[in-house]
Amino acid sequence: MRVRYKCEMFDSNEIKLYYPREFQPKGKHQFVLFGSNAAEAECSRHPNGRNVISISSSLAKILGIPEFVSSLCLFEDDEALYLGPLVGIFTSGFTPFQLLPVGERTKNFANQMSVQASVGAVPFLFGEKHVDWEKGVINGFFYHEQSWKKRIVPFPNVVYDRLPNRLSEGQPSFQKVKEKMENDYLIPWYNPGFFNKLELHERLCNDSRAEHYLPETHPFRSFSDIERMVETYGHVYLKKADGSNGEKIRQVLYDPAKGDFYCRFFDKKSRLYKFSSIEGLINHTYKGKESEKLIVQQGIRLRRLNKKPMDFRVHVNKNESGQWNISAIAAKIAGDGSPTTHSRFGGVVRSLEEVFPEEEEREIYQNKLHKAALDLAAAIEDNMGGIVAEIGFDLGIDCNGKVWMFEANSKPGRQIFSHPGLKESDALTSKLALAFAVHLTEKTIHSPQLLWE
Repeated sequence: MRVRYKCEMFDSNEIKLYYPREFQPKGKHQFVLFGSNAAEAECSRHPNGRNVISISSSLAKILGIPEFVSSLCLFEDDEALYLGPLVGIFTSGFTPFQLLPVGERTKNFANQMSVQASVGAVPFLFGEKHVDWEKGVINGFFYHEQSWKKRIVPFPNVVYDRLPNRLSEGQPSFQKVKEKMENDYLIPWYNPGFFNKLELHERLCNDSRAEHYLPETHPFRSFSDIERMVETYGHVYLKKADGSNGEKIRQVLYDPAKGDFYCRFFDKKSRLYKFSSIEGLINHTYKGKESEKLIVQQGIRLRRLNKKPMDFRVHVNKNESGQWNISAIAAKIAGDGSPTTHSRFGGVVRSLEEVFPEEEEREIYQNKLHKAALDLAAAIEDNMGGIVAEIGFDLGIDCNGKVWMFEANSKPGRQIFSHPGLKESDALTSKLALAFAVHLTEKTIHSPQLLWE
């Protein structure tokens, strides 16, 4: 595990760095790097025997280290010492207001960046308009002592992708930033893109670690396919392959006694319509070519709480050693008449202690959910492109105790952390997201070829 050190700066015209007492360098270093900036400097053990990193003001200015940075990790290769990592958090939707640089999402980023001192990473927020390609710098947003500050810094060691939606991800200007940083500057970019539900299912169904967690899922091809599945399972779900936040999810149910089909969905309130045929249901519910992007997913008879379906959000992150960790887990209870457990449709979040008050039962189901999430995370990492370091799973447990995966989100929402029992989990997910940047930076310094194989 990479050790972090307290960091301080001292006034001096000399280009100097004092490394901590306990740090054992492999050789005599002549260069110091922070992000993409480098400087020739005099490096030596702290003269007072202190276990801190002390940086002269002149060196800090050359490297572009913000004056409020209070802790750093220290890396080395044969010739240089590396300070950082400097972590760029890439997003969109910036406003003209420095108090709320990204509008209503500002608070989430503030919480995430507040863990800097405990990790040793130096995170900043930026968008494509903040990059100066000619000078090789970024005018980034830093969060320090409850306020946002703008500072010009070098290009980062790594980039953490937090684009909010598929629309922004598809913008050519945003794609240009990613491509140039990855290809021209060899900067690792982690958690890129959004998972396509159908593509993810097709890749995982051939992986022995994941296949037994997957409900039967197909692209919408014919009305007869839906009829077969709904008659087999009693109900199915229709979803957009690239949808999110429960958008346009429809539950289709079948009454074998009367041969009728029912469609349940949420549109400002819970709605339930009856149809005599699947064709009529699809044509009424989806307009134009909307149905061409649908997938059909097997319905599962879920465990219930107070007669309402229940599923689970399990959040996983890679840690500072590059290993998958369970960072948060919570139950989600469906709202009245809602086909899903999404909070926007009246769903509520509960802790595991609330839904499984008996410790023995809670431990059984917690272990099942943990194993499923770790199995699935490993399979997704191996089967999907890019550097995946964070996933939010929507998992269900059926009436027989079997775990199923309904969704995997590469940029999971953080609504569940509003529950008072999940404050520690909220802090842990933020900490691990930045701790992985430390691992990635070290890997880049020592074995850069491994990232591009």
